[in-house]
Amino acid sequence: MIERDLAQRLTRAAASAPTITLTGPRQSGKSTLCRAVFPSHAYANLETPDIRAFATEDPRAFLAQFSGGAILDEIQRCPELPSYLQGTVDADPAPGRWIITGSHNLALMASVSQSLAGRTDVLHLLPLTRNEVRRFADYPRSLDDALLTGGYPRILDRKLSAAEWIASYVATYVERDVRSISNIGDLVTFQRFLGLCAGRSAQLLNLSSLAADAGISQPTARAWLSLLEASFLIARLPAYSGNVRKRLVKMSKLHFLDSGVLCWLLGIRTAEQLRLHPLRGAIFESWVVSEVLKHRANRGETGGMSHWRDRRGVEADLLVHRPGQATLIVEAKAGQTATPEAFAALRSVAAELGVPGGDVRCMLVYAGDVAQERSDVSLIPWDALDRCAWV
Repeated sequence: MIERDLAQRLTRAAASAPTITLTGPRQSGKSTLCRAVFPSHAYANLETPDIRAFATEDPRAFLAQFSGGAILDEIQRCPELPSYLQGTVDADPAPGRWIITGSHNLALMASVSQSLAGRTDVLHLLPLTRNEVRRFADYPRSLDDALLTGGYPRILDRKLSAAEWIASYVATYVERDVRSISNIGDLVTFQRFLGLCAGRSAQLLNLSSLAADAGISQPTARAWLSLLEASFLIARLPAYSGNVRKRLVKMSKLHFLDSGVLCWLLGIRTAEQLRLHPLRGAIFESWVVSEVLKHRANRGETGGMSHWRDRRGVEADLLVHRPGQATLIVEAKAGQTATPEAFAALRSVAAELGVPGGDVRCMLVYAGDVAQERSDVSLIPWDALDRCAWV
């Protein structure tokens, strides 16, 4: 397995905090990363029925067997265990002893925040960035292949069919994980809701329209969106809310965090289908936003990202706010040629943003392979996205 970008932060965190909490979607590589970074730690997978039964029935004895600490994998399967871990940590607060992982952010963080507040550092391991994807010997070279493959490590590590693996992944998520963390009885309706969300990736999130199309109430749609976020399938990109005089649209944008899952939900199975698909531009925009989000998360930065759209339709796909540095205004275009219209849109947002001193930098990320530095806009090839200073 390749080295993950988060490994250094994980090591540094373990040098100071007695407990490390690592969250992320299923199959993002949490167990592999922890066992690689902490090879001397004991390991217990709470998905295993007999281990889970021991931890549930006699948590004190279960923890006592790990005198030097341990990696406790998928701890959300034993939601009471962090409460018992608290006493163990207080008795011996040596740094880096306990590494706990979980796939469901809501269930895990509710338990951790109640029991281990002030005793744990929380890190998030998301699917692979493009920088990490390139570390595999046989990685997808073209943009369309990269979008179809997505960023789940097992696909690349074992050279699996992305469509077949993702089909199984989505089925497992819907049939097991959704039921385990939420009381959803009608899985067919939830699957339809998931597909409708895919069709709205990179679009403004109109909750009433989404709920109506899915045949559910707005409170249900809101709860299901929160579930998808907690499972690290989607992210909501908030609208810019800085101190400007322009009338801005306040709705968030919906983005899928993995382009492979997004393509599969949209019924796209081949590069040829993707090349001609009407949502190819939206898929590319979500991929760009996801890459920046993952890059920042690997370096400990959360938040600081938004989108811009005013009432006249002037918009920018992404704003990245970096304290003490220029604000980045990003536009994503899936074409291989940069058009004058794209540059004009960036310049218009830069002018309206009104950052004191004009401290902004415009970036056009496109599907071509030539980088250019113009007087006020940087042209960024898609495969060079990870080389930009997003933090």
